[in-house]
Amino acid sequence: MSGFFFAFIAVLLASLGGRDQLLVAQLSERQGPRIALLVVAVAMGAAMAALWAWLALALDMRLPPNARQIFAGIALVLAGGEALVLSPRKAAAEPTRSLFAFALVLGAIQVTDAARFLILALALLTAAPVPVALGGAAGTALALGAAWSAPEFTLHPLMRRIRRSAGAVLLVCGTVLAARAIG
Repeated sequence: MSGFFFAFIAVLLASLGGRDQLLVAQLSERQGPRIALLVVAVAMGAAMAALWAWLALALDMRLPPNARQIFAGIALVLAGGEALVLSPRKAAAEPTRSLFAFALVLGAIQVTDAARFLILALALLTAAPVPVALGGAAGTALALGAAWSAPEFTLHPLMRRIRRSAGAVLLVCGTVLAARAIG
């Protein structure tokens, strides 16, 4: 159960100001809060959480404990790097109303974002990929639901600073974790 709660909180915090959250907020602001937009966003978040937890399960079966910690540290470093380096792009001048196109773009964003790397790291560290995937999916759903219902909050410039701070913390934690496992 702790894997669920750790993943829920970590993914929720890592998603603040993320590219996926900002995309949902931008579309919700432009097109109004369409319920189909939220359903597709939550479904994609759950699918990506399941994908990364499955990857952790596949790695977990083949790796000794030290290697799992090293991989988890690398995943945290990648999560921190993503939060620090990749910034959200500007809102499209004429965004599409196609839910399929939205799902493709959102999936492409989420496959390598900080929250999914966190799911991988936590699933490796706790050896409980199913609760971690469920917690990550719930955290993603809450973050995207907030973006959908209150886009002005999500689009606030302070969110970018919060995201960068979280990225720095993840980078340091991942480096320390990997260094401890190596040494």
